[in-house]
Amino acid sequence: MKRFASLLMLSLFAAAVLAGCNTIAGAGKDVQKAGEAVEDAAN
Repeated sequence: MKRFASLLMLSLFAAAVLAGCNTIAGAGKDVQKAGEAVEDAAN
């Protein structure tokens, strides 16, 4: 039972880390697009 609980916790932690990376990558792309829009407006 302890092994199952440990495996479950590890799986949930890995899923949270991977989801967090996708969120941060998406936010970075959004900021980049906003920066490009500001640059285009300045030109």
